[in-house]
Amino acid sequence: MADDASTQATSVWPIAKFYFQVQWDSQVMSFQEVSGLDVETQAIEYRAGNSPDFSVTQMPGLRKYSNVIMKKGIFKSDNKFWEWFSQIKMNTVKRLPVTISLLDETGAITMVWTLTHAWPTKITATNLDSDGNEVAIESIEIAHEGISIDTR
Repeated sequence: MADDASTQATSVWPIAKFYFQVQWDSQVMSFQEVSGLDVETQAIEYRAGNSPDFSVTQMPGLRKYSNVIMKKGIFKSDNKFWEWFSQIKMNTVKRLPVTISLLDETGAITMVWTLTHAWPTKITATNLDSDGNEVAIESIEIAHEGISIDTR
């Protein structure tokens, strides 16, 4: 009997990264690119004064999360980025949960990154070029207080 490669597809090949969705609060939005899903633990260097070793000991310290950058095409009458950004006042901002889901070829969710208490720090509008023929792309940079990863 011939193998239809269905078992091989789930065990041998990594998931493609081009099929994903972003849920922003309660609505699903389309993006061209999402980057910055990084987390690192800062190292704390310590050396006791009576240590016979002439080197420092490194131990884990605070976690640090990168800002997430999302890029999407500009559509007529679509100003969701600016509406969210304009809600920022001195020390007050509307914080939203943001969920990025990686999908398989059938559209099923395979991996989920959830940003906790996300808020916009920067919006970049498209550059305008009279000689160009590219799509107008805008980006938003989002700060957050934590990221969780769920594999399904």
